[in-house]
Amino acid sequence: MQQQIVDILEIFEQINAIPRESKNEQAISGWLTQWAEQRGLATRSDKWGNVVIEVPASNGYEDAPTLVIQGHMDMVCEKTADSNHDFSKDPVRSLIDGDWLTADRTTLGADNGIAIAMGLALAESENTAHPALELLFTVDEEQGMTGAANIEPGFISGKVMLNLDSEDEGVFTIGCSGGRETIIELPLAMEPLPAAMEVCSLKVDGLMGGHSGIDIGKHRACANKLLSRALHRLQQACPLRLVRLQGGTAHNAIPRQALGEIAVEQGRFESLRQIVQDCQSELNSEFAARESFLSLTFERIHSNENKSAAAGPDSRRAVLLLNAVPHGVVSMSADVEGKVETSTSFAVLGFSDGKLEVLTSQRSSVMSRLDALSAEIASIAALAGAQYRFGSEYPAWPANMQSPLIVRCGRLYSSMFGKEPVFEIIHAGLECAVLGRTYPEMDMISLGPTIENPHSPDERMNIPSLEKVWKFLLELLKSFKA
Repeated sequence: MQQQIVDILEIFEQINAIPRESKNEQAISGWLTQWAEQRGLATRSDKWGNVVIEVPASNGYEDAPTLVIQGHMDMVCEKTADSNHDFSKDPVRSLIDGDWLTADRTTLGADNGIAIAMGLALAESENTAHPALELLFTVDEEQGMTGAANIEPGFISGKVMLNLDSEDEGVFTIGCSGGRETIIELPLAMEPLPAAMEVCSLKVDGLMGGHSGIDIGKHRACANKLLSRALHRLQQACPLRLVRLQGGTAHNAIPRQALGEIAVEQGRFESLRQIVQDCQSELNSEFAARESFLSLTFERIHSNENKSAAAGPDSRRAVLLLNAVPHGVVSMSADVEGKVETSTSFAVLGFSDGKLEVLTSQRSSVMSRLDALSAEIASIAALAGAQYRFGSEYPAWPANMQSPLIVRCGRLYSSMFGKEPVFEIIHAGLECAVLGRTYPEMDMISLGPTIENPHSPDERMNIPSLEKVWKFLLELLKSFKA
């Protein structure tokens, strides 16, 4: 492994020692500012916590145009059920497994900490030829791209931007879908549980999860959807009362676990457990190619003392609503074979204080279809008597095939590696789309090392691909000499 890659990974370890969950980036933002000041580099930040570090041009590149190197500070914080990791204070522990960098039962944070590491490595390198650089690191990309959305005109001056948030070496992202959250709230009347009812738990576990855009077409199961299906089956067999519901943690991650607690009449447990077992058999058959560890369990909770539950009619209405909430691919692209155009993810489920809450995430490369899908989900909510609102959203980034940057990257990559790169439009959101609204003249492209299973504890980064991206990045910067 060449020394520069070792240096990048060491910087990445420093970044991973700092808490940086979405909306909690104060520590990493301050650390970046201090890092730059210690090296005599000019820096600026805005009230949102976005940071720009200015790197002067190397000798001979003073007249070249300024380039923007961009990534985001925050990470999706997911962990396995047996991990006691506290993302608010514990460092993410990286592990090398052959050619791969992984983490100890948590997300790795290479999405997008590796972009920060590469940017800082460029700033520290004394032998790298490059124009003046603006290292732009944004906050809250994973929870709505609010950092990028609130950057004001003039915060950066460069007109060419290299976003380092793609996840497949040799594949350049030149466009992305738009997205929107839909939040559904259904008030439920709560009543004390009578002694004649017993409480049971229904748990979905062992799923792969993954990125709710990139992985939505890979036939992975959604824990919230499986829980809703099972609840609906149980409700068809006998009346039930909802005590507790919980599933999913982030709008952009496919839920891996979900838990429901229900109250039923005593004497029903064994027949209901058989229904759950039958349900598990059906699901194992449906997802045999993808979900080897899918688990659906039904157990007694021995005490219902001091427990309350949603009233019977409200519980029925809630289960019907949950069963109607869609998840998965809605339509494939008519222009690009094999590509998802429109999808929705049943992302987060909760039930507390007498209110059922559902968060869904819609994506589409066709904004009119994003609007139509959002309206369909809102209609489902309204028919159930629930309230709904639309949350954070971001636009699509339309591909510009006349981009000089795309042409430059294509020629350089093929000359370096002897093969043509892939240019694609992804079914996920990128900050390029949001920044393009504020800086419409910006010529942009996205690249990065190969990262598998982002937004899940199985996230891992391929180290040889990092070496290739780094070599390409150095040559690309060198090519901008005036």
